[in-house]
Amino acid sequence: MNELENMFDSPSTPESTANDAPATPDDAMAASIAEQSEQEVVQASISDDVLRRFADVYASLNRELNKVFVGQPELVLGSIVALFSGGHVLVESAPGLGKTLFASALGRALGCDFGRIQFTPDLMPSDVVGAPVFNVKTQEFQFRAGPVFAQILLADEINRAPAKTHAALLEAMQEGAATVDGVSHPLPSPFFVIATQNPIESEGTYRLPEAQIDRFMFKIVADYPSENEELKILADHGKNVSVKEKLEAVQPILDAQTILELRKIVNDVYVAPQLFDYINKIVRATRQFPRLTFGASPRAGIALTQGSRALAIFQGRAFATPDDVARLALPTLRHRVAMSPEAEIEGRSVDEILSSLVRSISVPRI
Repeated sequence: MNELENMFDSPSTPESTANDAPATPDDAMAASIAEQSEQEVVQASISDDVLRRFADVYASLNRELNKVFVGQPELVLGSIVALFSGGHVLVESAPGLGKTLFASALGRALGCDFGRIQFTPDLMPSDVVGAPVFNVKTQEFQFRAGPVFAQILLADEINRAPAKTHAALLEAMQEGAATVDGVSHPLPSPFFVIATQNPIESEGTYRLPEAQIDRFMFKIVADYPSENEELKILADHGKNVSVKEKLEAVQPILDAQTILELRKIVNDVYVAPQLFDYINKIVRATRQFPRLTFGASPRAGIALTQGSRALAIFQGRAFATPDDVARLALPTLRHRVAMSPEAEIEGRSVDEILSSLVRSISVPRI
């Protein structure tokens, strides 16, 4: 699973400043016994067969996605990690980078129903979650489900809709259900949202409030493809194969029930107490770090913990490490903090500031 190592541009971490070895032989022996016992518990919690199963799932998903989608490794891995962590992703990118194609291919490879909502300024909450419709035959109102009732949902250009429409979608993301006329309608499981926003245009858009954007597990910034990747895109397009035909070539390798079972296994990945402390220090540091006006909420720490579990098991480990945390720090935190006016005047980026923050936190020895 070496190809996973550099998927996220993680900030480098300083040398560990953990305490030195125990001073006495008795302390050293006790520490050795405790460490050995802990490793045995971790090994017993998730078998090697299960670890290989996760590695096969990741490799198979990549193989199927590569049939129609080129590049964007952070988007691919971030979406897979968020899906198996029970979260959702917000993707910020310029138009035309294949976000719709990626979401469609991902839904097909996962064996899940795919839905798409194109957000516009006149989109109403009922257009998202559905509404009661009068049935002339029965003389009764019947609920007609909206496009949100899908398992993999692409919320395209989410920042073009007004706040009340955002709220309808985000409530469904949080609660796993849509409430219409006082009746709660459960959404299908798994339910995974890939929301996109365009960073270039501001006319006719509505900025997502911090309290709502915080509900996304990751914010992934998709950049333009490299020269070789763009050349491959052009070559594939020159084959005159329609998008529909390309998507039909993607084979389902999972189903909804299997995804839910794998999610439960992710929760068994071991997180050491020192790693909890490391995550907590990173999140709390965002609230008082220079050039940041406000920091991340406790939800960021939960997302960072669960994401580290998923990333670890896809790399064939039954335990999370500080490297997993550092690798996911930027996509987890970049939408949960705000830069000060001074930082914006200086031309600093939020990723640059967060990288400095992560480097300032001592890395635990695990």
